[in-house]
Amino acid sequence: MQFDVTIFPKKLNTAGEIARQVEDYGFGGLWTAETSHNPFLPLTHAANATNQINLGTGIAVAFARSPMVMAQTAWDLAEQSQGRFILGLGTQVKAHITKRFGSEWSAPVPRLREYIEVMRATWNTWQTGAPLRYIGESYRIILMTPFFSPEPMAYSEIPIYIAGVNEGLCRLAGEMCQGFHVHPFHTTRYLKELIIPNIEAGAQKTGRSRQDVKLTCMIFVVTGSTPEEIQQSKIATKSQIAFYASTPSYKAVLEMHGWADLAERLTKMIRENRWTEMWTEISDEMMNAIAVVGAPDELPYKVKERYEGLLDRVGYYFPFVPNEADKKVIWEQAAKVFS
Repeated sequence: MQFDVTIFPKKLNTAGEIARQVEDYGFGGLWTAETSHNPFLPLTHAANATNQINLGTGIAVAFARSPMVMAQTAWDLAEQSQGRFILGLGTQVKAHITKRFGSEWSAPVPRLREYIEVMRATWNTWQTGAPLRYIGESYRIILMTPFFSPEPMAYSEIPIYIAGVNEGLCRLAGEMCQGFHVHPFHTTRYLKELIIPNIEAGAQKTGRSRQDVKLTCMIFVVTGSTPEEIQQSKIATKSQIAFYASTPSYKAVLEMHGWADLAERLTKMIRENRWTEMWTEISDEMMNAIAVVGAPDELPYKVKERYEGLLDRVGYYFPFVPNEADKKVIWEQAAKVFS
């Protein structure tokens, strides 16, 4: 099992130095997310500043960009990093795709399948010179001239990880991807009974196995060195769990554990603008099932014990900020256990 970190550099020019520190700790990889900043730009700095660690998006929103734009961005980062780049994609939800990004929406699983097929067809054209012709339900890509084709390179087999919660995307990952971003809103039971079996079912369709798909997750954790820090961490984690529990996309996790009635209560609180109270609806039992709870020096051991044999890459949900003194021991212990 590898240990990775996620970074959210507020200033783009600091990304290279942060990435260098991630590599110095001996961690396996560095991920960026598409939140308030572009997920790809920090990785150009990180690729220039490091030599060994994987660099990936966890995740970039696929449907906000054409597959050709995404293919070109991934190609350039793969070449710059000398094969260390991982393209992590997510579908997002309809409201964000249509109202925030102003892009088109259709059934996400078949659309993402075509999206990945377009990118791989494009990469094959750039690598081999074969004609590019892809005609599907969502995408029609039939034009590529030498002027717009990059030179072939040694890193054209770009790994693709996709993110998901429910059966369809799990099966798609098993069928045609190198990895799967497990959402932090999960339990080990959900991993064992829904995610992994469906990845295995998808893999069998194309003669692959579960071992061909790397499972990665930025895990919810509750930790702290003082009672006050632990309580703050509990509230922050419960608040995040409550947010996801209020969202229909994650109802399968709730239903599996008999927590379905929680979603209705949380939705009512949102309508009443009671966001700051939502964490109180999350019991310690539920928190312990979803998050790993432990002191900084025992946390990585508990993560390893819970996820050994289930996940291939792990990390903590909060970002890597090397200059925060109260987090230093957390990163040092993770490096000690996983390096």
